Formats: sequence, structure tokens, C-alpha cells
Amino acid sequence: MNTFSRRSFALTGLASLGVTAACGNGVGSNGAQEIDARVDNTLDYLYSNHPNSVDLANKATGILVMPVVTEAGFGFGAGYGRGALRVNDVTVDYYSATKGSFGLQIGASQYAHVLFFMTQGALEEFRRSRGWAAGADLKYAVIDEGQTLAAGTTTVLAPVIAVIFGQAGLQVGATLEGVKYSRIIP
Repeated sequence: MNTFSRRSFALTGLASLGVTAACGNGVGSNGAQEIDARVDNTLDYLYSNHPNSVDLANKATGILVMPVVTEAGFGFGAGYGRGALRVNDVTVDYYSATKGSFGLQIGASQYAHVLFFMTQGALEEFRRSRGWAAGADLKYAVIDEGQTLAAGTTTVLAPVIAVIFGQAGLQVGATLEGVKYSRIIP
């Protein structure tokens, strides 16, 4: 029976240090610049293709932009994306969006979504939470067949408005119900 000596334990620890160094938390990487560039492109696309969204952005106290969320499912489903929270057109935090589901589903899709925080209270609640989950109180501004952004009177009065666009793939529909947002270091 082999016994682990202190020397072999220390050498194993030092050897594994190189392996775990590759699993860094993102400090010093260019992940933030990549996310910011994707967020800029996503907002440019949204504003140029759906001009009504500019009015929403001007009224919002903060905007969370998820440039690409990828979902796939076959019975069990999952989704993931990364984005940035902007206040006064400045990135203040980075977030991931994760989603899990179970049920009759098959396929994969990608889409972008933007959350417009219409009140300071909604924005503060989102930023203070350890993992904010989108729920039933989230209102959607719908992009209709003519590709115009429509928000009803009840939607405009909501504290958080979601816009989903740029859908591609083989899953039917996209919803943010049950999506959990967590602050990340890219």
C-alpha cells in the first residue's frame, strides 16, 4: 500500500497549479471587450431595424443586452448566453443568462434579447440580487410580422420590458420565463 508523503503531496500540489491556472476567472482576458463589441452590434441592429426601441432605451434607467443566447433541447433543455448591463450608455456589469427546462421539446435556437429597466427600483433590485430570475411579471414588447416593435399601454408601464429578436433555429417560440441572470467576470 502506497502512502502519500508530505513531499509528494507538495509536488502534486505544485504540478496541479499549472493546470488550475488555465481555469482563471477572466481577470486580464479580453472577454469584456468581446462582450462589449457584441453588445454594441446588437444595439445597433435593434435600433436600426426597430426604431421604436430607441424610445424605450431613452426612457429606461438601465439596459441588459444579451447578444446571443443559445438554447437546445431534447426532452431536457438548456440555454446560455453572456451580456452586459448598461446604465447611461456605460457598461457597469457583465451577466450570464442560464435556462433549464423539461418537457416536450426538440431542437436548437439562438436569439438576442434586451431587458429595459424602466424604473430605478427594478434596476436596483436586479443589481442587488445574487441571481435574478425572469418571471411572470416580465412584460414583452412584441416584434410583429411587419418587423415593428409594439408595446401596449400595460407594457410601457411595466418595470421591466423584454424584447426578443434575431431568432434563428428550429425551436418554436422564445420566452425568458425561468431565465436566471448572474453577475460574471468575463
